[in-house]
Amino acid sequence: MPTDSFWEKLKKPLIGLAPMDGVTDGAMREITDKYGHPDVIFTEFVPVAAIKKGIVKVLYSLRHHQTKTPRVAQFFGTDPAAFYQAVFVAAELGYDGVDINMGCPDRGVTKRGGGAGLILNPAPAKQIIQSCKQAAKDWGEGKLASRVGLSESILNFIRVFKVNTQQVAVAEGFPTARTKKHWREGERLTESVVRHIIPISVKTRIGYDKPITEQWIGQLLEAGPAAITLHGRTLKQLYHGRADWNEIALAAKLCKKTRTLLIGNGDIKSVSYAKDKAKQYGVDGVLIGRAALGNPWVFAGKTPTTQERFQVMVEHCRRFLAYRPDLKIFPMRKHLTWYCKGFAGAAEMRDKLMKADSLASIKHIILQYAP
Repeated sequence: MPTDSFWEKLKKPLIGLAPMDGVTDGAMREITDKYGHPDVIFTEFVPVAAIKKGIVKVLYSLRHHQTKTPRVAQFFGTDPAAFYQAVFVAAELGYDGVDINMGCPDRGVTKRGGGAGLILNPAPAKQIIQSCKQAAKDWGEGKLASRVGLSESILNFIRVFKVNTQQVAVAEGFPTARTKKHWREGERLTESVVRHIIPISVKTRIGYDKPITEQWIGQLLEAGPAAITLHGRTLKQLYHGRADWNEIALAAKLCKKTRTLLIGNGDIKSVSYAKDKAKQYGVDGVLIGRAALGNPWVFAGKTPTTQERFQVMVEHCRRFLAYRPDLKIFPMRKHLTWYCKGFAGAAEMRDKLMKADSLASIKHIILQYAP
């Protein structure tokens, strides 16, 4: 069965929403997709070790909306067997691809060997890619999620999500081409996602404490990922200084000899800037990260009115509460402050929003500054 890779079908250069920990949750992805229409959207990263342990709450980040935009689930960790299981989870939930995080600089992740820590260990990194590719192949060829060691709690999350997603799709009149006949697993009837081999990609950096782009990307290419997103900084740089696009260009040249796409990332402030970078440095696409914070319109090249900002702020809050009814509004505060720019009183409004404790209080604050 051939890999059904959406990467090969997207018009180049593709412009996508970068994965950002604690930021690109379901609500943020849905709002960005609706008002910006990026070519591809990534989840925040999910720990494969937690999935292996049966910790269901980590899967809340993988709840998603109905869309024709390709969705990629990103995972981090060091255990190839746990990554194998994670691919089955993503595939069952209807994701179009899986991305392996090999670039996160957080000490809590890297000290365990994950994220950018894998740059120091190319052999395990390649093993993880190969394990994910094998899982994608096995799932595409019909292997059941219940046969890969996933806990009953994880399997039940998948079943419930499928039923709920199907009900929403029907209610919204959304095409259900992704799904086919019902199937029975144990005592529960669920909707089966169409089987195909989803592509495996990697997001990483140009090095650990110094650029080693040619060596590192060359090693990753030996495992044959469908795409590599390269952030133009080392782990040591974190997000300081300027992204080195010459190193990204070097990686792009290496990838031209293979079927792997090279996506650039770092310091991109607009779609026009992204397209210029793609042309100048020879990449297949660009991911936008921080420029999309509080600005889903960045992908559409639009500057919203203050009224539009306020309307989408409220809509974003409502979507967040729909995805996470188990949480209070507090995680939304940072998003709300990111929306507050470009109008009189924005700084004062940010201060007030950081103290908001409910949707009602947020709406009350917004009314004080509405044009």
